[in-house]
Amino acid sequence: MNRFAQLDRKFVWHPFTQMRDWLKCEPIVIAAGKGTVLRDVHGREYLDANSSIWTNLHGHNHPKINAAIQRQLTKIAHSSALGFANEPAGLLAKDLVKAANPKSEIRNPKLEKVFFSDDGSTAMEVALKLACEFRRRTHGGRSQPKFLSLDDAYHGDTVGAVSLGHIDLFHKAYSGLLFKTDKVMSPYCYRCPFNRAKPERADARAYHKCNWECVGLVEKKFAAQKRKRNSYTAFVFEPLMQGAAGMIPQPPGWLRQVTGIARSHGALLIADEIMTGFGRTGLKKPEHLFACQHESVQPDFLAVAKGLTGGYLPMAATLTTQKVFDAFLGEYEEFKTFFHGHSYTGNQLGAAASLASLEILEGKKSIQARINLEKVLRVELQSLWSLPNVGDIRQIGLIAGIELVKNWRTRASFHLRERAGVRVCEVMAKRGVLTRPIGNVIVLMPPYCTTRAQLQKMISALREAVAVCFR
Repeated sequence: MNRFAQLDRKFVWHPFTQMRDWLKCEPIVIAAGKGTVLRDVHGREYLDANSSIWTNLHGHNHPKINAAIQRQLTKIAHSSALGFANEPAGLLAKDLVKAANPKSEIRNPKLEKVFFSDDGSTAMEVALKLACEFRRRTHGGRSQPKFLSLDDAYHGDTVGAVSLGHIDLFHKAYSGLLFKTDKVMSPYCYRCPFNRAKPERADARAYHKCNWECVGLVEKKFAAQKRKRNSYTAFVFEPLMQGAAGMIPQPPGWLRQVTGIARSHGALLIADEIMTGFGRTGLKKPEHLFACQHESVQPDFLAVAKGLTGGYLPMAATLTTQKVFDAFLGEYEEFKTFFHGHSYTGNQLGAAASLASLEILEGKKSIQARINLEKVLRVELQSLWSLPNVGDIRQIGLIAGIELVKNWRTRASFHLRERAGVRVCEVMAKRGVLTRPIGNVIVLMPPYCTTRAQLQKMISALREAVAVCFR
């Protein structure tokens, strides 16, 4: 066994991993990467089919991002944001505000302030705390802040972010540490109890038969909370696609309807764009980098991370409004300060990488590449419908989730102990394609630099793996 694999097995504890299973075999040790290709310590090559857990936008070892980090290294790698400013963080904040407020669409509230943190969990923690304290200050501290999020929501692993989540497998063990939040049905068309349509060989959103009961339940939830004389402080959501829930896509119009309901009840909107941001959900317009913009929804808090640096460094940001910012202004002795922060807030290397990534994203070459790749992905995915163990194929932009079932005609699920998704991904790895399942859902989320041939190999490996595992 390779020396680095031995070190890993002896000392490293991996996230979301049953380590007893991990210790049974030699792990793949990644040594290098270029574009969509990863190389292990034995020289074997793999395609990075999930962008290294949804982070890598432009491919590994991108010359423009490499150069930006190297230039910054000749100046300074990090200095504290507690009492000091720095050049790249200021430039990045300006560019993020610009991206969040496209000139072609003047919307309120305008997102004008940026609070930097370290990752998706902390970006959501910032939004949660700001919303909580803003509501207290603007409502005289009379009511206890209350939050509503979606069933099967996942918003991170810090205690506040976990409190917003509703996946028992991830969150139930920590219930004693959490504050209570409410949940409402997510629009999971494929397994919706209100969907009267029989299974077809198509995305369930295309043939669902219902009366938008999922929207009605949101209205009922807000109305019920209002009767308790304690309206919801905020409605928390991932726009267009719920990631860790199993790549659950929202039917067109759902987001606009439910956020309109939330607004009508005075709730703030917290958009978790950790996964969906920076062009991942496709291009409705070239200037659109965020999923909310597809349905003209402007949140009060926009949380971004993962792809912010192009997948190079841990960095996150929470964008909010001038109105929220002003609620924290006061004399020193009033203690209106936002008492929250991180050692690496506004880190110069992360900001430099992010600036380079945004510049790439806004370039004509990148825009056209994403348009072309999305089309190829849509076409190639169609070949998977021939497999009887593929129940649903869900694509938004450059995100795809393929749900595995025992029989597509009945939608019968594999039990988690059958490890259906894990087994398929293990076979895919042997065929040179790396991704990670969410239960019985196989995720494909290629870097934007992926070629047609590479994407075809990803789909081919998945098709062959499903056939091998369930023949």
